[in-house]
Amino acid sequence: MTNWLPDLTAGSGPLYQRLADSIESDIDRGVIDAGAKLPPQRDLAYDIGTTVGTVGRAYQLLRERGLVSGEVGRGTYVLAQQSEAKPDFPPPDAQGTRFIDAPSGKLRFDSTAAPDIGQGAIIAEVLARTAQEHPHDISSYTRDFPARWYEAGARWLSRNSFRPTADAIVPTLGTHAAVMAAIAALTTPGDYVAFEHLTYSQISRSAGLIGRRTALVSSDEGGIDPDDFERVCAQKHPKMMFLMPTAKNPTLVTLSADRRQAIARIARQYNVVLIEDDLYGDLTDDPTPLLAEYAPERTIVAGGLSKSVAAGVRGGWLACPPAYRHRIRVAHKMMTGGLPFLLAEVGSRLVLSGQAGEIRKRCIAEIGERIAIVRETLSGFEFKAKDSVPFVWLTLPDPWLSGTFKNACLEHGVLIDDEDEFKAGRSEQVFHGVRFGVSQPRQSKDVAGGVAVIRRLLDEGRAGYDSFS
Repeated sequence: MTNWLPDLTAGSGPLYQRLADSIESDIDRGVIDAGAKLPPQRDLAYDIGTTVGTVGRAYQLLRERGLVSGEVGRGTYVLAQQSEAKPDFPPPDAQGTRFIDAPSGKLRFDSTAAPDIGQGAIIAEVLARTAQEHPHDISSYTRDFPARWYEAGARWLSRNSFRPTADAIVPTLGTHAAVMAAIAALTTPGDYVAFEHLTYSQISRSAGLIGRRTALVSSDEGGIDPDDFERVCAQKHPKMMFLMPTAKNPTLVTLSADRRQAIARIARQYNVVLIEDDLYGDLTDDPTPLLAEYAPERTIVAGGLSKSVAAGVRGGWLACPPAYRHRIRVAHKMMTGGLPFLLAEVGSRLVLSGQAGEIRKRCIAEIGERIAIVRETLSGFEFKAKDSVPFVWLTLPDPWLSGTFKNACLEHGVLIDDEDEFKAGRSEQVFHGVRFGVSQPRQSKDVAGGVAVIRRLLDEGRAGYDSFS
């Protein structure tokens, strides 16, 4: 490559992007052969009159496109490009994996929405019937909620012995909106809301935006620590606590019945309202009674369709003590602008017709097949997984750090979440874990390719990743 220089006169945009485009064009035209070594970053930066950082960004973009591989200590090499019968993934010892289905060539292991099992066709039929039968309702704002929306929520949130009545239901624009409506309705700015150190942190962040403060409660291998919950209640007097007792995101811990009873007792003693997010519990067959069965007078159960039917429908409900219902419904309208008739009607029809339940069964089966791939590929490493839940909590071996491993996966085309994504506040606790989902890749073979990348990085250790290569 001693006589080669890129042509940067064509195209527009940042210099690093034009440089990457020029190199890709020369690869496609055969000017740069497969296996050729690109110039060292410092040399090329000097030759074209730019910074090493600009060249580094261009090389990184080429790696994301699957055109080159970066080998620590050896340089950057052009990968062979096959025009026919191109494999979906490179062999285990290759770098620069390219995932065509995902945005920017990345494989989305950072989402846990329901997998695509063909539910779009079912939902399309329901949408068409709804539009045909309710044209006026769709064209207007939703003023009155029909009884069937409440009945659908009562049916969907029922699990084990928990059977909410229709007068306890608030239809919502998804589970997140349900939880935030409850927080907004039943607390005031400056109040504390308690969270575990690791949890679905979007709720704590959203609560912070409306002026609520976060109180962190410690957990152990069995989940939330009742003793620390009592300490926080005595010291900070939180008005509410958000928790996921079954298949908690991201650690997959399920609270025992004893701990649920203890939490209910403490909440009653200190007058704390409990928000039980059962979004992932809905995917399990766990027989443990819901927290709401131990403290029905102060527990709000939230759930929806996003993980088990279709995230795009935005179907959600919460079940609460009837005295809270009106305030929460008003708060939901004020915070979201109101519930769209089309989405609420489609979600309710899916539930009441039994179609949502059938889709959930198929989603669980698909998730199980994908988790089986994870169990086989990551055998020998420490991780937590449930066959019906679409994410995995991976404990990283020494010397990997959570953020560093996330960046390494990103460089190899796989998007995952590090532990900081799930911290409800500034926490001194370190967990050395990452979460990755398996439901968003379109096919199982894509899951296999992504998990193979994770396995390869775990095997190689940090010596296989250099953020400056």
